[in-house]
Amino acid sequence: MLKDRIERGRWLALVALSFGLLMTALDTTIVTVALPSIASDLHVANISLSWMLNAYTLTFGGFLILSGRLSDLYGPRRTFLTGIVIFTLASLACGFAHTQVGLIVARAIQGLGGAAVTAVGLSLIANLFPNLTERARAMGVYGFVCGGGSAVGQALGGLLTGLTNWHSIFLVNLPIGIAVCALCIVLLPRDAARPHTSGRLDVAGALTATLASTLWVYALVNGGKAGWTSLQTEGLLSASVILLLLFLIIETRVPEPLVPVRLLRGRNFVTVNIVGVLWTAGMLAWLVIATLHLQHVRGYDALHAGLAFVPATTTAAVFSALLSAKILTRFGIRGPLCAGLLLSAAGLALFARAPQIGTFIADVLPAMLLIGLGGGIASTPLLLAAMNDVDTKDFGLASGVLHTSFLMGGALGLAVLMSLADFRTSSLQRAGIQTVAALNGGYHFAMLTGAFFNVAAAALSALMLRSTSQPSRYSPQISNGLQSQGVSRELARATK
Repeated sequence: MLKDRIERGRWLALVALSFGLLMTALDTTIVTVALPSIASDLHVANISLSWMLNAYTLTFGGFLILSGRLSDLYGPRRTFLTGIVIFTLASLACGFAHTQVGLIVARAIQGLGGAAVTAVGLSLIANLFPNLTERARAMGVYGFVCGGGSAVGQALGGLLTGLTNWHSIFLVNLPIGIAVCALCIVLLPRDAARPHTSGRLDVAGALTATLASTLWVYALVNGGKAGWTSLQTEGLLSASVILLLLFLIIETRVPEPLVPVRLLRGRNFVTVNIVGVLWTAGMLAWLVIATLHLQHVRGYDALHAGLAFVPATTTAAVFSALLSAKILTRFGIRGPLCAGLLLSAAGLALFARAPQIGTFIADVLPAMLLIGLGGGIASTPLLLAAMNDVDTKDFGLASGVLHTSFLMGGALGLAVLMSLADFRTSSLQRAGIQTVAALNGGYHFAMLTGAFFNVAAAALSALMLRSTSQPSRYSPQISNGLQSQGVSRELARATK
């Protein structure tokens, strides 16, 4: 009976963590479809409207690494709960904002909370599920939540805005945030003492890493408007690179660096971060470009465009949450990761032939299913390959670094692929092609480039990932069972 309560408590904790992570994932896109309503209600000019998105993205991306390190210093449970509280209160402020400045500031604070929640979520899951087979199943759920949140956000944003008003897209976070906070207080084990560190924070490293990440994201998300060869874009990217070099110098000189060198010595961890950049570069751009194709070429409204992604997210859910552990147990990590990336590439390539006039079932659905299948297969081995190569004391930092790579890759891919789409569209228009057909041609070109990114990620995985043991085995740290981490005692108490 005690064992059953422990197992039930761990999986309930995963559900609570997943809802917290889902809130932060939703807020990257849920605002998009509500922007016209926000602009009309708050009298926001187009030049300021982008800050409703950028304020969240900048603080979210800039503070991921710092949040991960703070969790290793002061405990993942404490950091996660702090992030949930900040995010929920900021959502309340967003929902009642009546000025554009107030909304932008609240969105920035939301990003801070979201960074803490996202950076620590993967660490908590890795600690809750030390058995590698169970960890594969749990990370499958995690991968689906993070990957599907953006697509679900667009549909949910359109539904809430259409039925009520734009305030509801933020206020819906309140009951979820309160429930997640209450459940995590009860279900998550208390943070263990951390004798390996004096608790000192590398302030100089934190400042340079945060500024470098923030400037990089800002340069990329605004590069299309400011111009890729403009002084602003080139200056921000140059400053980001200089800060990154300064950060690396600092890390070699301080006694307790923000990112220890030992973390960068893990071959799988470094490889997975590069693979993650390439994968998200193609997949985030696909999410945006596919939405544009459905709306501007096929004439879908925001709600129906969001619903069109349901086959992809459902397929990804089935494979990541239900089948990924079985696949990994039989085939290991490297094979499924490469297969999933190649399937995603095939889906993007298939989307690149979607005609201007056609049916959803024949021209869109097959690509959606392939992309969902590939994502569902690839996400779990990608996360496992990163976290299994890291010492438990660095779980939080590793999670923060990995999510920063995902965000940087997504921002870079979106910037590059959207620029390529615009370039191709302009070329076709100059050749006399009608506007809609030219737009479709630009989207096709971008999709093919995204497919190439995924193929490159698969090739890198096949060549560079070190062979790992089957996920059904136990890692050396597990020999004393869950009691060594205090998990059994806390969860048994919580589920009595």
